Amino acid sequence: MDCSICSSLPVILRPPRNTICGSCYDGAKCVINLINKLQNDRKPTNDNVSPVSQIGSSCKTLTNASKWIIDLKNREEELEERINFLAQFTAAFRHRIHTDIQLNPGSPASPSISAHRALLATRSDIFKNILESDGCKAAPTNSTITLPELSQEELESLMEFLYSGDLAEEKVKKHVYSLAMAGDKYEIPYLQKFCERYMLKWLNCESALDVLEIGEVCSCRALKESALDFIVRNMEEIVFSSGFEAFALKNPHLSLQITRASLMDARKNRPN
Repeated sequence: MDCSICSSLPVILRPPRNTICGSCYDGAKCVINLINKLQNDRKPTNDNVSPVSQIGSSCKTLTNASKWIIDLKNREEELEERINFLAQFTAAFRHRIHTDIQLNPGSPASPSISAHRALLATRSDIFKNILESDGCKAAPTNSTITLPELSQEELESLMEFLYSGDLAEEKVKKHVYSLAMAGDKYEIPYLQKFCERYMLKWLNCESALDVLEIGEVCSCRALKESALDFIVRNMEEIVFSSGFEAFALKNPHLSLQITRASLMDARKNRPN
């Protein structure tokens, strides 16, 4: 059927405005639902507001769609400017501007990394407590903190993330497990969420056991459950992989949980 919106006919020959095709109808509903969701997300929750008034304030037409799109575009540009402004602080780390503390990786032969006490203290309560201890509080500018569990590259990536709030994807792929452990040890919630998002994004048969172990060590329930569910759904390929035996010897309790989860899944899917 001809559509008053997407028809290729000249405007003067198009059907009446109330004649639209199924695709345009579905698209309009999606846009309205999106606008309503954005409105609800921006409004503070108020239990005293009646359902009737909430319905009355929702978007019923596409009249305000263009206004909302322009508003979102302006907010995106503002956020981009803010990110670029804050990213300038990363230059203080890269160029070692007025650094006042040295961070040592686990390997004694590796060089230390210069950083700023103020940033470490604001990013992590653990670092803050270390810096406020008697050993660091009155120490000279060449005082050091050692992070024995991190290599030189891992420590460099950790610092880059703490300064910028982001990390190149190739570095994330290479160090995501050690960064997740560091986020848990030094209580950096944003880093934990950042690593969790990438681990779930890249979850596959090769990484599932490592992700399960990280979820267990870091007490991340959502990560652990996602990995366990993936393992159960790909049980044969993972259990007969080359790394499963070493994993089972190192994590017998997790191996038991995998077995129980697999049996429960088999019972659930067993035909009556």
